[in-house]
Amino acid sequence: MKQFFERVFNWEQWPFFVLYFPIGFVWFWYCIKSRSLWFFSSSNPTITFGGFEGESKKEMYDQLPVNSFPKTIYILHDAPFDAVREKIFTEAGFTYPFIVKPDIGMKGILFRKIDNEEQLEKYHERIPVEYIVQDLIELPVEVSVFYFRHPAQQKGTISGFIQKELLEVTGDGQSTLWQLILKHPRAKFRLEEMRQRHEHRLERVIEAGQKFYLSYAGNHNRGAKFIDLHKEIDEQMLKVFDELSHYTDKFYYGRYDIKCSSIEELKQGKNYSILEFNGCGAEPNHIYDAGLTIWQAYKEILRHWKVLYEISKYNHANGTPYWSFKRGWEHLKESQRHFKLLEQFD
Repeated sequence: MKQFFERVFNWEQWPFFVLYFPIGFVWFWYCIKSRSLWFFSSSNPTITFGGFEGESKKEMYDQLPVNSFPKTIYILHDAPFDAVREKIFTEAGFTYPFIVKPDIGMKGILFRKIDNEEQLEKYHERIPVEYIVQDLIELPVEVSVFYFRHPAQQKGTISGFIQKELLEVTGDGQSTLWQLILKHPRAKFRLEEMRQRHEHRLERVIEAGQKFYLSYAGNHNRGAKFIDLHKEIDEQMLKVFDELSHYTDKFYYGRYDIKCSSIEELKQGKNYSILEFNGCGAEPNHIYDAGLTIWQAYKEILRHWKVLYEISKYNHANGTPYWSFKRGWEHLKESQRHFKLLEQFD
């Protein structure tokens, strides 16, 4: 009962549709003004559906500068495991540990760290879709940068900058993993997920001082904590992301998820790796863990929706048409079928 009331009075714990329902009419007003339900589809012209949902990670990585993202290969889920092992280790030169995740995925679904062959074989046997194998980037700082740029302008805007702390517990030498989860301020709201993910080790006593990661996915819906770094945004940092936006001249709106050695080196364009670029479907996640009221969060969301509308409208008027109703509807239906399938195997 206590957890129920904590969820009710903490808007950051609300389900997505509950949080966004009160301002949904604004989104539909932009649809009416654009005469298209899919007005956002022209926002990032070279990403499927503008990156709203159902886009491939491959098409994103193919448009980023060489060496700006982790080494990545793509694996067919129905390939023989011997062939998969050959491709990963002999041809691509991977070593354990590394990361696996669906090529078309979201919210950290089926994101895993693979430490040995047993885990890899189990993952390959279970996953029902194409997936990627990617270097585990062990740079110490993980951040998100929300960036947008109007296509008619040379300089963009960094609207949000946060550091992520992954969901983890620290052992005391006495408590089991399950006891630590029950005491954790965020993990205690994710008990079913924690049972499924760590079922075989819940009774393990974690050594004093040892950190145990409950999830390697840096998503708010996976329990990660966000630290607001907006005071670090400056012209030097903006220059880095302007250059990324101009690399193909097609990334206009979205969120970069990045690991780096330090904030200062990121500003210098050094020692960083782009884990993902999330297009127009990206949430301005700097609204979380920032001490905002629900009304302040809504104001920030609406600000981003207005920018998205203006970018999409400009691109539409300059040669990037909105998707037709049929194309968008069929894409969303297929995307939803895809994610329901992933959730069954997560």
